[in-house]
Amino acid sequence: MQHSRTFSILFWINTSRIKNDEAKIYARVTVNQKRVNISLKYNIAVNTWSTNRSKVKGNSQKARIVNLYLDQVYSKLFKCYQELNAEEKLITAQAIKNRFLGIDDKHYSMQNLIDYHNDKMEYKLHKHTMRHYKTSQKYILLLIKRRYKTSDIYLKDIDYSFIIEFENMLRSYNQGGIANNTIMKHIQRLRKMITMAFHMEWIDRDPFAKFKGKHEKVERGFLTEAELLRIEELPYSIERIQTVKDLFVFSCYTGIAYGDIMLLTKDNIVHGLDGYQWITTKRQKNGNPVKIPLLPKALSLIESYKEHPKVMRNGALFPRISNQKLNSYLKELAKLCSIKKNITFHMARHTFATTVTLSNGVPIETVSKILGHTKIATTQIYAKVIERKVSDDMFMLRQKLGQNKIANV
Repeated sequence: MQHSRTFSILFWINTSRIKNDEAKIYARVTVNQKRVNISLKYNIAVNTWSTNRSKVKGNSQKARIVNLYLDQVYSKLFKCYQELNAEEKLITAQAIKNRFLGIDDKHYSMQNLIDYHNDKMEYKLHKHTMRHYKTSQKYILLLIKRRYKTSDIYLKDIDYSFIIEFENMLRSYNQGGIANNTIMKHIQRLRKMITMAFHMEWIDRDPFAKFKGKHEKVERGFLTEAELLRIEELPYSIERIQTVKDLFVFSCYTGIAYGDIMLLTKDNIVHGLDGYQWITTKRQKNGNPVKIPLLPKALSLIESYKEHPKVMRNGALFPRISNQKLNSYLKELAKLCSIKKNITFHMARHTFATTVTLSNGVPIETVSKILGHTKIATTQIYAKVIERKVSDDMFMLRQKLGQNKIANV
């Protein structure tokens, strides 16, 4: 049964995302007033685009190449429409797009999955997480190029051996290889994308069904009470060192990560039900809401920066500094305090969990809530560190008791 329908193809540029005076070209397919856009992976100077003609202006070599490509895209899209019509399939803008991209049947490719994942997750995942995914995707495509001598493969061809080869390639990458736990992260991202394809029925089986990754246990570095006190009491006149010291100590007494501290403003400070001041924020990493009662030391640091020019100018709680500079200056700080540990800013978060809270009897459930962990199992890693601290303390006690016995003989 034939139905009347409207069908059109339009080329346009996305001027809402101009970069270096260039914009991406898109094809817009419209069927019965329902439309979809297709990125054509071409950037052109905005002032060379003719909106009326939907083409590049002029007769330059680049203009001729792009306009010829647009003609080819138009022909291919129209052919997709004709094919669907001849096959008596339901014709929608999305169906034409899928036929154009070659994903209207069950033979989806790895590049199809990568494009789909990135498109759907771009605004769901944090930008740093998306950056990690794109790094993993780069390695996946590199394996495909090395193993299959091509730029893409069908998802149905990905099996258990592909995963093993992916792991082996990462272990030998650039001769030195990549650290084990980083490799497991890359494999985990591949697994999440494959699981997405499996749930959407793009593939009939899960190649990860028999795969088991092995994470190596990593000791969480933290400062002891004495080391933290050394940093707190260090007098210093150079502003950059003093600022880094204060930021680090603030994190030691709140557990707030670097990226989250840099976003704090006066609006994040509220009065709690207990009458004391709290910080309410969301973790950049997972979006979890976090509510933290401010200990006296943390509160005094906030007070000390209230009239700082940079703080007054941008409305933040502390002066903003790049993570790279921060960790670089922390090395200087450690040296000044005669601390031989490899101090990074993230160590402050570990110090809060171990030395400041758990060691002082704060329940692990409370610590987990303050840290914004999604699983209490993540916080339990610190509990194991506390067990080691108890062991060290008992060793010191044994020595002390032994010395007292000798003295009493």
